Amino acid sequence: MSEDDKERTVELHYEGGVLKLPVHTGTEGERTIELKALLGSTGMTTLDPGFGNTASCSSKITYIDGDAGILRYRGYPIEDLAAGATFLEVAHLVIYGELPDAGRLKEFADKLRANADIPADMGTLIDAMPRNGHPMALLASAVNTLAAYYDDSVDPGDEDQVELATIRLLAKLPTIAARIYRNSIGEKPISPDDSLDYVDNFIRMTFGDVHADSELGDLFNKAVGMLLVLHADHELNCSTATVRVVGSAKADIYASVASGINALSGPSHGGANQAVLEMLEQIRDSGISLEEFLERVKAREMRLMGFGHRVYKNFDPRSKEIKELAGQILDRDENPDELFALALKLEAAALADSYFTERKLYPNVDFYTGVIYRTMGFPTNMFTVLFALGRLPGWIAHYREQLHDPDFRIARPRQHYVGSPERRLPGRD
Repeated sequence: MSEDDKERTVELHYEGGVLKLPVHTGTEGERTIELKALLGSTGMTTLDPGFGNTASCSSKITYIDGDAGILRYRGYPIEDLAAGATFLEVAHLVIYGELPDAGRLKEFADKLRANADIPADMGTLIDAMPRNGHPMALLASAVNTLAAYYDDSVDPGDEDQVELATIRLLAKLPTIAARIYRNSIGEKPISPDDSLDYVDNFIRMTFGDVHADSELGDLFNKAVGMLLVLHADHELNCSTATVRVVGSAKADIYASVASGINALSGPSHGGANQAVLEMLEQIRDSGISLEEFLERVKAREMRLMGFGHRVYKNFDPRSKEIKELAGQILDRDENPDELFALALKLEAAALADSYFTERKLYPNVDFYTGVIYRTMGFPTNMFTVLFALGRLPGWIAHYREQLHDPDFRIARPRQHYVGSPERRLPGRD
C-alpha cells in the first residue's frame, strides 16, 4: 500500500452501520477496493459470478488494459516482445522478472537442453496411453506423473525444489507434447537434439526434418516461437486462476500446472482457434459468399469466430505481428491451405464493414493461430496443446509469485445460498 492509499477509502452504508473499505492504487492508476473486512464486520459477502469484478491477488507479472488494447509482460509491451525477443527470453522475463543478458540466457537454455529428455519408463507409460485420446487429457496426465518420477522437486516450501521443477517443466513439456503427437499418427518418437534451440527442437521432435533448411520451414519456426510468446501469460484467465487456486492448497507445481492444462482444455477457454477453423470450413462447404456470410452474422444466424475479445475492446495487441507473419507464410507456400486464404479474405471483408468496426469487432490472436498451425500440419486437437506450451511460463510465474505473497492463503470463495430452508425427515420429530 502506498502512502497515498492509507487515506483512501470508500464507505459502504448498510443496515446496521457504515464500513470504511481501503482503496489500493495499482501501477497504472487502476483502483481496487479491499473487501477483507466485509464479512467479519457486516456478516455479508459479495456476489460476483465468474469473478469478473474481483481481484484475488496483487501481481507484478502482467498488465492488461482491454479498452486501450494494451498487454505488457513485466512492463514490456507485447508488440515489442513479439517482434524482438525469443520465447526463452520471454519465458525468463515472465518467470524471473527480467530479460536475461547473453550469459544468463545461455545458462537458462543449457539447463533446459540438459533436462529435455524424459525417463524411459515414463516414455513407455505415455506410449501405453490411448492413442486416440485427446492430447490435452494425455498431457495433463503426463504432467501429473512428473511428480512421481521427480519427487525431489515437489515441496513448495523449498525454493531449490521449486526452481528444479520449473526447469523440468519447461524442458520436458515440449518432449511430452511431441511424443503424444507422434503416437497419435503411429510414428516413433524423436529424441531431443541438444544442438537445436527450444522451438526448433520441438518442431523437429514433432515433424522430423520435413521443413528443415527451407524458407517456409524458417517461417513456420518463427511463427511457432512468436505464438508461444503471445500466449506466455494473460493475467488471471481461467487456467491461470486454476493454477493459483490449486497451488494455494500447497499442492506441488506439477499438480497445479496439470490443473491449468485441464482448465485450458475447455472449449470456452482454449478452443477458440479450433472454432475459427470450424467456421471457415462451414463457409467453404456451404458455398456461400463472404458477403452473404457476414450478412447472416449481422442477422445473428451465424457466428463470427475469432473476432472480438472478452478483455480487449479494441484491437487485440497480440494480433498485429502474427497477422504479418501469416501473410508471409501464405505468400511463400506453393500449395497454400485454402482455409488460410479464406481467413485473410474474411478478415478484409469484415474490416471493410462498418457494422463490425463500429462494434470494435477486430480479429484477435486466435483468428490466426489455427490457420497457421493447420498449414504446418498440426491436427486441430493439438492446437490447445500448443497453447499450453506457450502459457506454461505464466502458470509457473503465478505459482511462484503466490508462494511469496504476504497475503497468501488458501483460496476459499463464498457462495450465495438459494436452496431449501431447513427441513426435517417425515415422522422424525
